[in-house]
Amino acid sequence: MTRQAGPASLRSGSHRWAAALLGALLPALLMLSATGADAAGTRAADAKPVVALSKQQAGKGGDITVKGSGWRPNTLLMMLICGQSTPDRGVVGGTNSCANAEGRAVTTGTEGDFSKKMPVTEPPAPCPCVVHVATVTGEQATADAVFVVAGHPVAALPKESEGGRLAVLATTRLEGDSGILTWFGAPPSRQLVFTVGNLGSASVKDPVFRLGTAHGVFAPQWEERQWRGTIESGRKAQIKLPVELTAGAHGDYQVSLKYGSKVLAEQPWGVGRPWGVTLFWILLCVVVPAAVFRIGMAIVDKVRPRTSRTPVRAGRRRHPQPADVTAGLTKLRRAPGPDESPAAALPWFTPDSAPSENRPTTKGHS
Repeated sequence: MTRQAGPASLRSGSHRWAAALLGALLPALLMLSATGADAAGTRAADAKPVVALSKQQAGKGGDITVKGSGWRPNTLLMMLICGQSTPDRGVVGGTNSCANAEGRAVTTGTEGDFSKKMPVTEPPAPCPCVVHVATVTGEQATADAVFVVAGHPVAALPKESEGGRLAVLATTRLEGDSGILTWFGAPPSRQLVFTVGNLGSASVKDPVFRLGTAHGVFAPQWEERQWRGTIESGRKAQIKLPVELTAGAHGDYQVSLKYGSKVLAEQPWGVGRPWGVTLFWILLCVVVPAAVFRIGMAIVDKVRPRTSRTPVRAGRRRHPQPADVTAGLTKLRRAPGPDESPAAALPWFTPDSAPSENRPTTKGHS
């Protein structure tokens, strides 16, 4: 007799088939998700900041809307109108070619995009001009968009120097640490470390770089630094240049590196507040008033008039002193006068009752 399969056996068989199918498909699903994540990460890494303008041309006094995408989320950006610049060569004259006073700051959203209006002004350098957008803090990122300032002079860009041509090949960094004196207001100092390569056809000997330090939205203050050495054509070299701020400097700074008329790199630098100076002023505000108060009290105590002691109150009983007892006994023992008898000095004897030789006592007589 043949045994037919019941409902329970059918359900168990279907469960086994589903488990086998899921085990076969699971590796494929994991592989597809990993591939999609890698592709998304690659697209995010390859994405570059982009800037778009509402107008390509406007005159002084007008305004334009600047839109951007592909930036880091929640990042502070600075927007400037710069002259003597193109998107290919960048801002040739550095931020000195930009209208820094009329710049605008904007913070990107959670998706890395932004939109903000900015006034149109004439930069200090002639056009060609761009709207230059750069990060203020964190990893450096820039983007330029071509813009024409109507009525502003136009001049050709300076020619690139032939022969040796240096370019930064790696990310710049600041090395060094602050000492205890910096905590009390000493000038903070670091070393800017970067790697440059000679992309020209001739060697570069003892190149002179320019280092600029800028605080906030102000233009950098430039100083020349010469590196001793020779960089042959097609070779690279690591260079370290000292950077120093003014005494008591604190806040967000940006260090810029320029070679010739081209800015090679920019590096942010966050400097802590010199709390030792604050502590010193707090102690000074506490110690100096206390010292002045003590000196004043000493002067008052020195010049005030001296007064006699306060007499003892009349109602207060005064205990007899040994000197007072001695004075009382002296009064009792004073010598009798010539007209006084010795017995007069004794109050408990009278002249009639004093004993004598002619008058016997009645003691023992009836």
